[in-house]
This record gives sequence, C-alpha cells and structure tokens, in this order.
Amino acid sequence: MPYVEGQTIHDADSHVMELPGTLHRYLDPKYRQAFIDRTGKKDVLPEWFEKAAALQDDPEFRAGDEANLLLRKNYQALGAFRREDRPKALDLFGFASQLVFTTASLSNYGLDESGDADLAIEAARAHNRMMVDFCSVDRRLLPTAYVPLCHRARAAGIAREAIEMGAKGIVVPSRHPIGHSPSHIELDPLWATVQEAGLPILFHVGGEEKMHRDYLNNGLPQVLDFHGGAENFTSLTFMAIPLSVWQTLSALVIDGVFDRFPNLKFGAIELGASWLPSLMRFMDSGAAAFGKEERLQKLSAKPSEILRRQLRVTPYPHEDTRWIVENAGEEVCLFSSDFPHVEGGRNPLKRFNDALEGLPERAKRRFYRDNFIDLMGRGLDPALHDAPGLVAA
Repeated sequence: MPYVEGQTIHDADSHVMELPGTLHRYLDPKYRQAFIDRTGKKDVLPEWFEKAAALQDDPEFRAGDEANLLLRKNYQALGAFRREDRPKALDLFGFASQLVFTTASLSNYGLDESGDADLAIEAARAHNRMMVDFCSVDRRLLPTAYVPLCHRARAAGIAREAIEMGAKGIVVPSRHPIGHSPSHIELDPLWATVQEAGLPILFHVGGEEKMHRDYLNNGLPQVLDFHGGAENFTSLTFMAIPLSVWQTLSALVIDGVFDRFPNLKFGAIELGASWLPSLMRFMDSGAAAFGKEERLQKLSAKPSEILRRQLRVTPYPHEDTRWIVENAGEEVCLFSSDFPHVEGGRNPLKRFNDALEGLPERAKRRFYRDNFIDLMGRGLDPALHDAPGLVAA
C-alpha cells in the first residue's frame, strides 16, 4: 500500500546518496587528479560504504523495503544510491514526481570559491551528468543540474548543456559569487536560457555562506549535530541557513532580474520558509524608504508581490507551515520529504497535514500539487501533473 493514496503529491526535495568516488566516473579524465588534489575526495570506497552497499544485496534486508520505507535513512534507504531501486521507492511513496538533488556535491566542494573556475565548472558538469544518469530510469525522477556563477561568461553554456542532457531544474548557490553580485547583468544570458527552457532556478541548502566559526568558540565543549559529528547543523548554525538566500533574493528583485525575466520561477529548497514573510515585509519597507532610487521606481510591483509571483519555498516539517502560508500567500509553499535524509523525519505527510490544519482545501492542494506544477513549468511532463487515476478538480 503506497504511503500516499487518493491524492496527488509532488515531492520538491529528495536526494541521491552517492557513494564515495561516484563523481569521478563522470569527471573529464583530464581533471580527475586535480579534483582529488584540491578536494581530497579519492576514488575509493571505504570499508563502511562497502558494507552499506552490500546490505542492498541481502535478501533478508531487502524483504523489509516496504515496511521500513521511512525508517531506513541515508545509505540504508531504498534507492538511496542505486538508480534501479529508486522507482520502487517512488511507487511505495505514491508521489507523482520527485525533484532529485545531490548530497555530496551540494556546495560543489567549495570549488566556486577556490579561484580555479575551470575545475569548479568541470566538477559541476560531472555532477550534472551524474544526476541526469541517476534519474534516467524513471520520468517521475526530475534531475537537478548545478551552474557555478563564478565565471559569468560560461554560466549560460553550462546551463544549456545540462538542459540538453535532460536536467529539469538549474541549481545556483544562494551565496554570492566571489567578486560580483548574483544580479550582475552579465548573468542575464543564464536567466534567459533557463526562462526560455521553461525550467526553474533553484537554491538548495549547502550552497549558502556558513556561520562564521568564531561564533562556535564560546569556551564550552563543542556541540555535535544530530548525526553525532561536527560537520552538519546545530541549533546555532541552523540560524544562518536563510541569510544568504535572503540577500541573494533581495539583490535579484531590487536589481530587476525578476522583472527582466518575469516568467522565470525560483525555488528555495530545504532552506526553510519562516523567514519569507519577514523578507517580504522588510523589502517592501526598504522600497518605501529608498523609493527615490531609479531601480526601485522601475519595479513592476512591490517586492513582496514580485516574490509571491515568482518564488516558491519548502518549509521544514517542524516550522509553522500554516502561519507561513497565511503570511506569505497560498502560492508559495511546497511539500518536501527530504528522502532519504534523516532531517525529513519518519512521517512528513502527517506533520505537514497537521501543520496545515485549518487552511482551506484550495491552499492544501496548492501546497501538495499546484505550486510545484507552477514552479517546474516545462520541467514536469503534463502527464505527471496528477497521480495515476487522479485528475484535479
């Protein structure tokens, strides 16, 4: 029995848990050694990962696929790294489609900030080939491609290549590129390319500027994350997640990028959403305070209205989703599972259903279906708009 029945739900955030060394298979051989030297990511499969991979060949373990669909996380999850298993996972979930992101390459290994634009671009191109290949087994799996913004003249070409391969969404970092704004006019060919393809621009957690490490030096023992390590988020470093996307969206709206490309949709994925109503109010306030600026006078509408028109976001399941919808608009929020990551929890549908209690059915359908269709544009085959046997009223 599928996790979702009698309802169309699109999943705006899921991941492949690529095994160590996977990206090397897709890298141009000329850049493999430079990639290893710069990142320290060797083309080897450590013993722990070998055991995780072998577990997927154990018939006794695999007999529990359905019963443990939402209980097994990361490398133990069904279809986490084996593409041939992912359609079964999607069948068991009952999602109409699933947007798929990387896990290991979310920050492009820090190469965008390394000063080596060629290597950053080649790592991104390898990532894009990897993602399209993983998702090629099922049209319900929607691959995302990454475009570094560190080389303005090459960004559109990287996006075009990814789109021609079959990418359904273009990821850019939420932090600013070194030396220029994400709103720089020389990036307009990138936005034009993606708008022409009818695909969205996506920001995802991992591409933001992290909290400065000085904040962590409080004279007390180091706080570990929920994985037991120090490399992920804690209650303090979590606070910095939306800061980069807040600034980037502000620049893109105020400098007119949203208006120059009014049919281009943007998605903020796994970055939370409680910040959005405040950003809308704060930008409107700034537009009123600095209204004599020519660029503000040229805006097609209030900044909040522009965001509502073109931005879609995924709340975390622990956020007050109803409050976000009521204060940002019914048009903006999307469902996401974060499968197979631990952060997605063991019952995201129940958590979001509970959080949406009291909203009209129209708003709920937008959250689970309509807003995703709007975000994805031509990246989502119309035949996938509804789950099999269902047609939205």
